[in-house]
Amino acid sequence: YNTMSTNVSPKSNTVKGYLLPDDLSPEERQELESIRRRKQELLQDIQVRATLTLPPLPHTRGRNKQMAMGRKKFNMDPKKGIRFLIDSSLLKNTSDDIAQFLYKGEGLNKTAIGDYLGERDEFNIEVLHAFLELHEFTDLNLVQALRQFLWSFRLPGEAQKIDRMMEAFAQRYCHCNPGVFQSTDTCYVLSFAVIMLNTSLHNPNVKDKPSVQRFTAMNRGINDGGDLPEELLRNLYDSIKNEPFKIPEDDGNDLTHTFFNPDREGWLLKLGGRVKTWKRRWFILTDNCLYYFEYTTDKEPRGIIPLENLSIREVDDSKKPNCFELFIPNHKDQVIKACKTEADGRVVEGNHTFYRISAPTTEEKDEWINSIKAAISKDPFYEMLAARKKKVSSLKGL
Repeated sequence: YNTMSTNVSPKSNTVKGYLLPDDLSPEERQELESIRRRKQELLQDIQVRATLTLPPLPHTRGRNKQMAMGRKKFNMDPKKGIRFLIDSSLLKNTSDDIAQFLYKGEGLNKTAIGDYLGERDEFNIEVLHAFLELHEFTDLNLVQALRQFLWSFRLPGEAQKIDRMMEAFAQRYCHCNPGVFQSTDTCYVLSFAVIMLNTSLHNPNVKDKPSVQRFTAMNRGINDGGDLPEELLRNLYDSIKNEPFKIPEDDGNDLTHTFFNPDREGWLLKLGGRVKTWKRRWFILTDNCLYYFEYTTDKEPRGIIPLENLSIREVDDSKKPNCFELFIPNHKDQVIKACKTEADGRVVEGNHTFYRISAPTTEEKDEWINSIKAAISKDPFYEMLAARKKKVSSLKGL
């Protein structure tokens, strides 16, 4: 029927070669024409659907391939990835367009998104604010807004980056919810208090869980010198206690990104914590942390030693040459905050009050000491938070 003409002549018993009975009434011919039209419409619909499932045109395939390459470059080096996408005309060089790209996050590493948004360059800060404008916080309480915000990327480890991002969050939240807090400083301090509360309540290594009374007392005087409503603080506490923040997982690029360009790496001997035996480990120094692996091919480290607030010194050891130690200054008996992976796969807290390490040569020992000294820094995160808290509390005396 799909080859029939649109008109059927009443004087003819054939339609485009199809023989029709001679005794068809006008009504039967009309019904046959109606069937033919419906079949023709169905055929046209099938043809339209077929065009929708056709393979992409060559230029579309090329564009998709470039976009995939741009995402991969972004995951390894966010700035280079963005530059590649702009140069390939896949992104406009505007803060709004880049923010939309990061907000959609398709195929992007959440850690890389956080690193890019936290940069101090003026343009990156514009992108950060455009990114936050894509979040709608109106009529959400602070925990609900933080849940939405912290799911769209992973907070970077650098305190200055966290400071810029949380400052921008506080501004956006206060813009969406005028009158809830006296100032963005109040929102900033309380946001950090909520994040730290989440860690204290849900990290199994924290034994002393804060009560709602302690949480309320900790946040007195932060509302431009005044107190926040106790009901508000209790609601925030209950929300976090009942459901911890969900931290987005990355897709396997995370370790690659972390260890791609280390400050230093090599074989060293490490003295055990409880059992004082020396074991050969592959060490990687990056992002203010010292990671050690059993084999260079291991995908996950056997141990992680954060370097914040640690010191390093040369030591003499009767059993091994070229030794140095990581320790907590002025707290010689305090266990260093570190973690390790047991043979059964459990991740547990380390039990070292110091880490003693032996290098193969004197030259390598000196190089490791210098590299670690450059990486060690006192964590400015708490200092910045304390300064901000002091600022809002001082207004109480005005």
